[in-house]
Amino acid sequence: MDNILDIAKRVLKIEADAVSALIERLDSTFEKAVDIIYNSKGRIVVTGMGKSGLIGKKIAATLASTGTPAFFLHPAEAGHGDLGMVTSGDTIVAISHSGETEELIGLLPFLKRFGISLISMTGNPDSTLSKAADVVLDVSIAEEACPLGIVPTASTTAAMAMGDAIAVALLTKRGFKKEDFACFHPGGNLGKRLLIRVKDLMHTGAALPLVSPETPMIKAVMEISSKKLGVTIVADADNRILGIVTDGDLRRGIEKWDKAFFDMKAGEVMTRNPKTISEEELAAKALSIMENKSITSLTVPDSEGKAKGIIHLHDILRQGIA
Repeated sequence: MDNILDIAKRVLKIEADAVSALIERLDSTFEKAVDIIYNSKGRIVVTGMGKSGLIGKKIAATLASTGTPAFFLHPAEAGHGDLGMVTSGDTIVAISHSGETEELIGLLPFLKRFGISLISMTGNPDSTLSKAADVVLDVSIAEEACPLGIVPTASTTAAMAMGDAIAVALLTKRGFKKEDFACFHPGGNLGKRLLIRVKDLMHTGAALPLVSPETPMIKAVMEISSKKLGVTIVADADNRILGIVTDGDLRRGIEKWDKAFFDMKAGEVMTRNPKTISEEELAAKALSIMENKSITSLTVPDSEGKAKGIIHLHDILRQGIA
């Protein structure tokens, strides 16, 4: 019996070769397929049976998340009413290694009747599916990784790789950006990092800890305690930021001046020129600044340098931004 690692290496080698072989086959046909999808006035409907169907679901999901409206249609269910989801402006991407999958072939009369564009992704360019298609993407392989030669392995890998190539070509053609991707993934970590801004999380108004430079430290301590952010902004009569007083300043002040510390003024204790950030910046950038400077909050000034808000480390971490 072959060594398990040798078997695994053989499988990976066969599948890697299957993907590599696709490179040499890429030509104007691929470009035509991308153009058809790009110019489609409707959605991209991906379909396939069995393992090809599972690959089709992944391709449809990748397209949808990168700016190309797409969904997966099960070919067996299509023949029992789900074809109603397909419109004349849509484009079909049909995946079948043999190109003779009965359920897919059964859809051809419908597609022709309504003039729906068909792109086939098959390992048999001479198949019925290929002959009916507007564009044929050849994803044929030399062999399956399965020693029996019957379990879809290399063939599904090749089809998925071709689907990824289409999706990446399309997102590049569309000028798709990280921010666009984030819009389709608002619940994911990337979406949060690229969508949530400082203004969405900062404390403002009555929740903003704020004292004047003449405020006695005993009252400044009460402000810090009541607002529960471990810091207070020190601002002048026009609300321009002069500095901040933090929990750390309190500890150091008490150690240095003992009880006399509480008779001092906030302006005597404050740290001048505190780190600030614009409310339009990403919360992820605020987190990066805090980590680099080993601080837990940033003041947020307006365009005139007046105190507008404050953002705390915990506000960012609670959103799952890391």
